[in-house]
Amino acid sequence: MDVLQKELTAFYRVLSLHGVDPELITQVFRQIFYFICAGALNNLLLRKDMCHWSKGMQIRYNLSHLEQWCRDQKLQDSCVTESLQPIIQASQLLQARKNDEDVISICEMCDKLSIAQITKILNLYTPSDEYEERIPVSFIRKIQAKLSEREDNQQQTVLLMDTKFAFPVRFPFNPSNIRLEDVSIPDAINLNMLKKV
Repeated sequence: MDVLQKELTAFYRVLSLHGVDPELITQVFRQIFYFICAGALNNLLLRKDMCHWSKGMQIRYNLSHLEQWCRDQKLQDSCVTESLQPIIQASQLLQARKNDEDVISICEMCDKLSIAQITKILNLYTPSDEYEERIPVSFIRKIQAKLSEREDNQQQTVLLMDTKFAFPVRFPFNPSNIRLEDVSIPDAINLNMLKKV
């Protein structure tokens, strides 16, 4: 985790030192955090050994470091951390109680995950010790029934996140406070055809 944070910090510094607009920096990190989220969630969905309570706790702990990094870089008010919501919700699902009275709260908590993703995580969930019980199939059916009430059912069958997805880039217009009349062009550049008006 420390190596990742150091790389993110170095990348942030390079962008800042080169005078990249803060809105563009935000968009870059939104995309990077989306890739982190997509890779982590896809890994979780494909590996049964990752689907238990203690891994959910470990994932959430690591994600809290990324959220803190965003706060340190003053990126917390942007959509950067929003890109991490699917993996955050998956980690919370692994840690949540899984009783019949928790069906509604689990469905509300996992609004960024599709029905297929929630069902897959619940099916892969492995008790971490002998005191914890497996998730009953009846509980998973109740979750599916409650989730089927969601709108946009077409997106609800998607299992893996698209790792090739790219957010559209917006280039903001920020007028310069430097007046062009005050700019002087050095003679060494040999732009004699330019005349000051």
